[in-house]
Amino acid sequence: MATRDRRKLALDLRVERFPYHQPFRISGHVFSETALLVAEIVDGEHRGRGEGAGVYYLGDDADHMLAEAERVRSAIEAGATRDDLQELLPPGGARNALDCAYWDLEAKRTGRPVWDLAGLPEPRPLRSTLTLGADTPEAMAAASRAIDPLAPVKVKLTGDVDEDAARVAAIRAARPQAWIGVDANQGYRRETLPALLEVLVEHRMAVLEQPLPRGQESDLDGLKRPLPFAADESALSLADTPSLVGRFDVVNIKLDKCGGLTEGLAIARQARQLGLEVMVGNMMGTSLSMAPSYLVGQLCDIVDLDGPTFLARDRTPGVRYRDGMIHCSPEVWGH
Repeated sequence: MATRDRRKLALDLRVERFPYHQPFRISGHVFSETALLVAEIVDGEHRGRGEGAGVYYLGDDADHMLAEAERVRSAIEAGATRDDLQELLPPGGARNALDCAYWDLEAKRTGRPVWDLAGLPEPRPLRSTLTLGADTPEAMAAASRAIDPLAPVKVKLTGDVDEDAARVAAIRAARPQAWIGVDANQGYRRETLPALLEVLVEHRMAVLEQPLPRGQESDLDGLKRPLPFAADESALSLADTPSLVGRFDVVNIKLDKCGGLTEGLAIARQARQLGLEVMVGNMMGTSLSMAPSYLVGQLCDIVDLDGPTFLARDRTPGVRYRDGMIHCSPEVWGH
């Protein structure tokens, strides 16, 4: 919202929980639900909505997000703007929920969709990956055959070279022509990574996401990258982006990490200037999380916005997945 618009606002906050169809496993974690902070900013006539899923590996859970949002309630209700919010809160799920609520409120006030306010072209459907949680090779191969045959596939690894090699081989055999990327979720070390890379090249993997733990980025110095490396946990916010050059080829933008659409768009534009490719991901939110990320996706090379497909229920109206694409109608958010 424009800095000059400082009318008083009301802030509604709540935590909502969305269970998964079945547990979802990645390196070091198993998830059964997503707990979301829902923020609504109201000016008396218009109501803007946003949600945040937080960042589990930073302790940014529902309680933390709620406390962070409550901490700035008085400033928001006194008329703080979206520009002010960038200074009031650090990156994280609370700022994401509030930032997106501000964007939605501005769209309703002005009668202009968020994409137009953000200087983006009218959104188009995007080809989005569908993710396979870590499981036995047989189960993952079967799951890869069961999903949309036109969708790119993202595969979660666990950090065990032999088990991950078997997973990759089984999924490639099941989907011989598919675009397949893998996500190590910080599960490898410099000494174990070369063996994994051999397997990934053999089975034509398109990208390797976050091979090493955050904080060990310098271990990638001098390492030959036979396929593109994508930074996820190593790329939380705009401040991290310059340090990725030479170690990664792709930056994965997640609005919960960087604190909202405002910074997500800034990262996408900065990454392009630095010669990095751009990916948009998600922290398993509902369609209310996917809609602003969908706008970032308009600037991206890789799109991973499949969070609602894991949920036992989603919001209505919601995004739709068809023919390998994610479709987000204006009614979902930001119009």
